[in-house]
Amino acid sequence: MSTAAHSKGPDMRVSFAGVELRSPVIAASGTFGYGIEFEEIVSLDRIGAFVTKGLSREPMAGNTAPRIIETAAGMINAIGLQNMGVRPFIAEKLPKLRKLAGVVVIANVFGFTIEDCLEVIGALNDAEGIAMYELNASCPNTSHGGMVFGTDPALLYELTARCKAAAKRPLMVKLSPNVTSIGQMAKMAEDAGADAVSLVNTFVSLAIDVETRKPRIANVTGGLSGPAIKPIAVRMVNEVSRAVKIPVVGMGGIVRAEDAVEFMLAGATAVQVGTASYADPRAVENIANGLKRWCAGHGMAQVASLTGAALL
Repeated sequence: MSTAAHSKGPDMRVSFAGVELRSPVIAASGTFGYGIEFEEIVSLDRIGAFVTKGLSREPMAGNTAPRIIETAAGMINAIGLQNMGVRPFIAEKLPKLRKLAGVVVIANVFGFTIEDCLEVIGALNDAEGIAMYELNASCPNTSHGGMVFGTDPALLYELTARCKAAAKRPLMVKLSPNVTSIGQMAKMAEDAGADAVSLVNTFVSLAIDVETRKPRIANVTGGLSGPAIKPIAVRMVNEVSRAVKIPVVGMGGIVRAEDAVEFMLAGATAVQVGTASYADPRAVENIANGLKRWCAGHGMAQVASLTGAALL
Protein backbone atom coordinates (compact mmCIF):
# COMPACT_ATOMS: atom_id res chain seq x y z
CA MET A 1 0.00 0.00 0.00
CA SER A 2 1.45 3.37 -1.01
CA THR A 3 2.13 6.20 1.46
CA ALA A 4 -0.46 8.31 -0.35
CA ALA A 5 -3.11 5.62 0.00
CA HIS A 6 -2.22 5.13 3.67
CA SER A 7 -2.55 8.87 4.37
CA LYS A 8 -6.12 8.77 3.15
CA GLY A 9 -6.97 6.01 5.58
CA PRO A 10 -8.80 2.79 4.82
CA ASP A 11 -11.43 2.61 2.09
CA MET A 12 -14.69 2.15 4.00
CA ARG A 13 -16.93 1.76 0.97
CA VAL A 14 -18.93 -1.41 0.41
CA SER A 15 -21.33 -2.31 -2.38
CA PHE A 16 -24.15 -4.81 -2.51
CA ALA A 17 -27.22 -5.30 -4.67
CA GLY A 18 -26.02 -2.46 -6.89
CA VAL A 19 -25.99 0.08 -4.05
CA GLU A 20 -22.73 1.67 -2.85
CA LEU A 21 -22.40 2.73 0.78
CA ARG A 22 -19.71 5.00 2.20
CA SER A 23 -19.55 2.73 5.26
CA PRO A 24 -20.80 -0.79 6.01
CA VAL A 25 -22.57 0.49 9.16
CA ILE A 26 -26.33 0.98 8.71
CA ALA A 27 -28.98 2.17 11.17
CA ALA A 28 -31.55 -0.60 11.61
CA SER A 29 -35.28 -0.33 11.04
CA GLY A 30 -37.43 0.71 13.97
CA THR A 31 -34.54 2.27 15.88
CA PHE A 32 -33.81 5.34 13.76
CA GLY A 33 -37.29 6.71 13.10
CA TYR A 34 -37.59 8.01 9.55
CA GLY A 35 -34.01 9.28 9.59
CA ILE A 36 -34.85 12.96 9.52
CA GLU A 37 -35.40 12.95 13.31
CA PHE A 38 -31.69 12.20 13.81
CA GLU A 39 -30.41 14.90 11.46
CA GLU A 40 -29.25 17.20 14.28
CA ILE A 41 -27.85 14.35 16.43
CA VAL A 42 -26.05 12.15 13.93
CA SER A 43 -23.87 13.15 10.99
CA LEU A 44 -25.87 11.15 8.46
CA ASP A 45 -23.06 11.49 5.93
CA ARG A 46 -20.78 9.47 8.25
CA ILE A 47 -22.90 6.32 8.21
CA GLY A 48 -23.57 3.91 5.37
CA ALA A 49 -27.34 4.15 5.26
CA PHE A 50 -30.39 3.95 7.42
CA VAL A 51 -33.48 1.76 7.21
CA THR A 52 -36.82 3.45 7.80
CA LYS A 53 -39.37 2.29 10.32
CA GLY A 54 -41.48 -0.44 8.76
CA LEU A 55 -43.94 1.08 6.30
CA SER A 56 -47.42 -0.37 5.96
CA ARG A 57 -50.30 0.29 3.61
CA GLU A 58 -52.23 2.25 6.28
CA PRO A 59 -51.02 4.05 9.45
CA MET A 60 -50.72 1.81 12.51
CA ALA A 61 -50.88 2.81 16.18
CA GLY A 62 -48.99 -0.23 17.43
CA ASN A 63 -49.49 -2.19 20.64
CA THR A 64 -50.54 -0.88 24.04
CA ALA A 65 -47.93 -0.07 26.71
CA PRO A 66 -45.79 -1.37 28.28
CA ARG A 67 -44.23 -2.43 25.00
CA ILE A 68 -40.51 -2.10 25.63
CA ILE A 69 -38.48 -3.28 28.64
CA GLU A 70 -34.83 -3.63 29.53
CA THR A 71 -33.44 -7.11 30.12
CA ALA A 72 -30.01 -8.48 31.01
CA ALA A 73 -27.76 -7.46 28.10
CA GLY A 74 -30.63 -6.36 25.90
CA MET A 75 -34.27 -5.45 25.66
CA ILE A 76 -37.63 -6.89 24.70
CA ASN A 77 -39.99 -4.90 22.52
CA ALA A 78 -43.47 -5.38 21.18
CA ILE A 79 -43.98 -1.98 19.56
CA GLY A 80 -46.42 -3.51 17.11
CA LEU A 81 -44.94 -1.95 13.97
CA GLN A 82 -46.29 1.51 14.73
CA ASN A 83 -45.82 3.76 11.71
CA MET A 84 -47.36 6.65 9.81
CA GLY A 85 -48.16 4.62 6.68
CA VAL A 86 -46.41 4.61 3.33
CA ARG A 87 -48.23 7.51 1.67
CA PRO A 88 -47.73 10.04 4.52
CA PHE A 89 -44.06 8.95 4.58
CA ILE A 90 -43.72 9.74 0.88
CA ALA A 91 -45.51 13.07 1.28
CA GLU A 92 -44.02 14.31 4.56
CA LYS A 93 -40.66 12.64 5.25
CA LEU A 94 -39.13 11.75 1.91
CA PRO A 95 -38.94 15.33 0.53
CA LYS A 96 -36.84 16.34 3.57
CA LEU A 97 -34.59 13.28 3.20
CA ARG A 98 -33.94 14.09 -0.44
CA LYS A 99 -32.42 17.42 0.64
CA LEU A 100 -29.73 15.63 2.63
CA ALA A 101 -26.84 15.06 0.24
CA GLY A 102 -25.54 11.54 -0.06
CA VAL A 103 -27.86 9.91 2.47
CA VAL A 104 -28.79 6.36 1.45
CA VAL A 105 -32.37 5.49 2.39
CA ILE A 106 -33.54 1.88 2.60
CA ALA A 107 -37.31 1.56 2.93
CA ASN A 108 -38.51 -1.24 5.22
CA VAL A 109 -41.72 -2.78 3.88
CA PHE A 110 -44.22 -5.05 5.61
CA GLY A 111 -47.78 -6.24 5.43
CA PHE A 112 -50.13 -8.88 6.77
CA THR A 113 -50.87 -10.19 3.30
CA ILE A 114 -48.74 -10.33 0.18
CA GLU A 115 -51.12 -7.84 -1.41
CA ASP A 116 -50.39 -5.39 1.43
CA CYS A 117 -46.67 -5.60 0.69
CA LEU A 118 -47.24 -5.20 -3.04
CA GLU A 119 -49.29 -2.06 -2.46
CA VAL A 120 -46.55 -0.53 -0.28
CA ILE A 121 -43.88 -1.34 -2.86
CA GLY A 122 -46.08 0.01 -5.63
CA ALA A 123 -46.46 3.32 -3.80
CA LEU A 124 -42.70 3.56 -3.17
CA ASN A 125 -41.69 2.59 -6.71
CA ASP A 126 -42.49 6.02 -8.11
CA ALA A 127 -40.98 7.95 -5.19
CA GLU A 128 -37.49 9.42 -5.58
CA GLY A 129 -34.81 9.19 -2.94
CA ILE A 130 -34.95 5.48 -2.00
CA ALA A 131 -32.04 3.16 -2.77
CA MET A 132 -33.59 -0.24 -2.01
CA TYR A 133 -36.29 -2.09 -0.10
CA GLU A 134 -35.94 -4.27 2.98
CA LEU A 135 -38.84 -6.71 3.13
CA ASN A 136 -39.79 -7.69 6.69
CA ALA A 137 -40.61 -11.40 6.52
CA SER A 138 -41.35 -11.67 10.25
CA CYS A 139 -45.00 -10.65 10.01
CA PRO A 140 -47.92 -13.08 10.43
CA ASN A 141 -49.85 -13.69 7.20
CA THR A 142 -53.50 -13.14 8.11
CA SER A 143 -54.59 -14.95 4.95
CA HIS A 144 -52.94 -18.15 6.17
CA GLY A 145 -54.12 -18.32 9.77
CA GLY A 146 -51.34 -16.15 11.18
CA MET A 147 -48.41 -18.22 9.90
CA VAL A 148 -45.33 -15.98 9.87
CA PHE A 149 -43.97 -15.51 6.33
CA GLY A 150 -40.40 -16.00 7.42
CA THR A 151 -40.96 -19.34 9.16
CA ASP A 152 -42.67 -21.13 6.27
CA PRO A 153 -40.45 -21.86 3.24
CA ALA A 154 -43.27 -21.85 0.69
CA LEU A 155 -44.78 -18.64 2.04
CA LEU A 156 -41.40 -16.93 2.11
CA TYR A 157 -40.72 -17.96 -1.48
CA GLU A 158 -44.09 -16.66 -2.68
CA LEU A 159 -43.76 -13.39 -0.75
CA THR A 160 -40.24 -12.75 -2.04
CA ALA A 161 -40.96 -13.75 -5.64
CA ARG A 162 -44.03 -11.55 -5.96
CA CYS A 163 -42.42 -8.57 -4.24
CA LYS A 164 -39.29 -8.91 -6.37
CA ALA A 165 -41.43 -8.96 -9.52
CA ALA A 166 -43.17 -5.77 -8.41
CA ALA A 167 -40.11 -3.89 -7.12
CA LYS A 168 -38.31 -1.34 -9.29
CA ARG A 169 -35.40 -1.30 -6.84
CA PRO A 170 -33.18 -3.98 -5.27
CA LEU A 171 -34.97 -6.14 -2.70
CA MET A 172 -33.36 -7.27 0.55
CA VAL A 173 -35.31 -9.79 2.65
CA LYS A 174 -35.08 -9.51 6.45
CA LEU A 175 -35.18 -13.01 7.88
CA SER A 176 -36.73 -14.29 11.10
CA PRO A 177 -34.33 -16.21 13.37
CA ASN A 178 -37.20 -18.21 14.86
CA VAL A 179 -36.70 -21.13 12.48
CA THR A 180 -35.07 -24.55 12.46
CA SER A 181 -32.72 -23.79 9.56
CA ILE A 182 -31.90 -20.16 8.80
CA GLY A 183 -29.74 -21.30 5.88
CA GLN A 184 -32.71 -23.00 4.23
CA MET A 185 -34.86 -19.89 4.58
CA ALA A 186 -32.12 -17.68 3.13
CA LYS A 187 -31.73 -20.05 0.19
CA MET A 188 -35.49 -19.89 -0.37
CA ALA A 189 -35.32 -16.09 -0.50
CA GLU A 190 -32.37 -16.25 -2.90
CA ASP A 191 -34.13 -18.72 -5.17
CA ALA A 192 -37.17 -16.43 -5.24
CA GLY A 193 -35.05 -13.54 -6.51
CA ALA A 194 -33.91 -11.63 -3.41
CA ASP A 195 -30.91 -9.39 -4.11
CA ALA A 196 -29.68 -9.64 -0.50
CA VAL A 197 -30.78 -10.91 2.91
CA SER A 198 -30.52 -9.24 6.32
CA LEU A 199 -30.52 -11.07 9.65
CA VAL A 200 -31.30 -11.52 12.40
CA ASN A 201 -34.59 -10.04 13.42
CA THR A 202 -35.53 -10.38 17.09
CA PHE A 203 -36.07 -13.63 18.98
CA VAL A 204 -39.54 -14.35 20.40
CA SER A 205 -39.23 -14.01 24.18
CA LEU A 206 -41.15 -13.68 27.43
CA ALA A 207 -40.43 -11.83 30.68
CA ILE A 208 -42.60 -12.24 33.80
CA ASP A 209 -42.87 -9.88 36.77
CA VAL A 210 -42.29 -12.15 39.77
CA GLU A 211 -44.30 -9.90 42.09
CA THR A 212 -47.45 -9.58 39.98
CA ARG A 213 -46.86 -12.87 38.11
CA LYS A 214 -47.94 -11.10 34.94
CA PRO A 215 -46.01 -10.57 31.69
CA ARG A 216 -43.85 -7.45 31.73
CA ILE A 217 -44.95 -6.70 28.16
CA ALA A 218 -48.63 -5.98 27.49
CA ASN A 219 -48.47 -8.11 24.35
CA VAL A 220 -47.25 -11.02 26.58
CA THR A 221 -44.34 -11.91 24.26
CA GLY A 222 -41.95 -9.61 22.44
CA GLY A 223 -38.75 -9.58 20.46
CA LEU A 224 -35.41 -9.94 22.26
CA SER A 225 -32.52 -7.87 20.89
CA GLY A 226 -29.20 -6.49 22.09
CA PRO A 227 -25.83 -7.98 23.09
CA ALA A 228 -27.51 -11.07 24.58
CA ILE A 229 -28.31 -12.39 21.09
CA LYS A 230 -25.02 -11.50 19.36
CA PRO A 231 -23.27 -14.90 19.44
CA ILE A 232 -26.38 -16.59 18.02
CA ALA A 233 -26.74 -13.90 15.37
CA VAL A 234 -23.08 -14.23 14.35
CA ARG A 235 -23.51 -18.00 13.99
CA MET A 236 -26.62 -17.51 11.85
CA VAL A 237 -24.92 -14.93 9.62
CA ASN A 238 -22.07 -17.36 9.05
CA GLU A 239 -24.49 -20.18 8.28
CA VAL A 240 -26.39 -18.04 5.77
CA SER A 241 -23.23 -16.74 4.12
CA ARG A 242 -22.29 -20.34 3.38
CA ALA A 243 -25.77 -21.21 2.08
CA VAL A 244 -26.30 -18.36 -0.41
CA LYS A 245 -24.34 -16.40 -3.00
CA ILE A 246 -26.20 -13.10 -2.50
CA PRO A 247 -24.87 -10.50 -0.01
CA VAL A 248 -25.67 -10.87 3.69
CA VAL A 249 -26.28 -7.94 6.04
CA GLY A 250 -25.77 -8.88 9.69
CA MET A 251 -27.28 -7.49 12.87
CA GLY A 252 -27.90 -8.44 16.47
CA GLY A 253 -26.26 -6.84 19.50
CA ILE A 254 -23.70 -4.62 17.78
CA VAL A 255 -22.56 -1.94 20.24
CA ARG A 256 -18.92 -1.33 19.28
CA ALA A 257 -16.67 -1.47 16.25
CA GLU A 258 -15.30 -4.90 17.13
CA ASP A 259 -18.83 -6.32 17.01
CA ALA A 260 -19.20 -5.05 13.44
CA VAL A 261 -15.84 -6.61 12.56
CA GLU A 262 -17.00 -9.94 13.99
CA PHE A 263 -20.13 -9.99 11.85
CA MET A 264 -18.16 -9.13 8.74
CA LEU A 265 -15.58 -11.84 9.44
CA ALA A 266 -18.52 -14.26 9.75
CA GLY A 267 -19.64 -13.36 6.22
CA ALA A 268 -21.57 -10.08 6.36
CA THR A 269 -21.01 -7.46 3.67
CA ALA A 270 -22.55 -4.78 5.91
CA VAL A 271 -24.10 -4.56 9.36
CA GLN A 272 -27.08 -2.90 10.99
CA VAL A 273 -27.09 -1.27 14.43
CA GLY A 274 -30.38 -1.17 16.30
CA THR A 275 -30.76 -1.56 20.06
CA ALA A 276 -27.55 0.39 20.77
CA SER A 277 -29.28 3.53 19.47
CA TYR A 278 -31.69 3.42 22.41
CA ALA A 279 -28.81 3.80 24.87
CA ASP A 280 -26.89 6.24 22.68
CA PRO A 281 -28.61 8.05 19.78
CA ARG A 282 -25.17 8.55 18.18
CA ALA A 283 -24.25 4.86 18.39
CA VAL A 284 -24.42 4.24 14.64
CA GLU A 285 -22.07 7.11 13.85
CA ASN A 286 -19.74 6.21 16.71
CA ILE A 287 -19.52 2.59 15.54
CA ALA A 288 -18.90 3.69 11.94
CA ASN A 289 -16.09 5.99 13.09
CA GLY A 290 -14.74 3.30 15.39
CA LEU A 291 -14.70 0.77 12.57
CA LYS A 292 -12.64 3.12 10.43
CA ARG A 293 -10.14 3.57 13.28
CA TRP A 294 -10.01 -0.20 13.82
CA CYS A 295 -9.22 -0.80 10.16
CA ALA A 296 -6.55 1.91 10.19
CA GLY A 297 -5.03 0.47 13.35
CA HIS A 298 -4.86 -2.99 11.77
CA GLY A 299 -3.32 -1.74 8.53
CA MET A 300 -6.37 -2.62 6.42
CA ALA A 301 -6.67 -0.87 3.06
CA GLN A 302 -10.31 -1.87 2.46
CA VAL A 303 -13.00 -2.72 4.99
CA ALA A 304 -14.63 -4.99 2.40
CA SER A 305 -11.73 -7.41 2.77
CA LEU A 306 -13.09 -8.39 6.20
CA THR A 307 -16.13 -10.11 4.72
CA GLY A 308 -15.91 -13.86 5.20
CA ALA A 309 -12.29 -13.70 6.35
CA ALA A 310 -12.74 -15.63 9.61
CA LEU A 311 -10.48 -18.66 9.97
CA LEU A 312 -13.21 -21.23 10.62
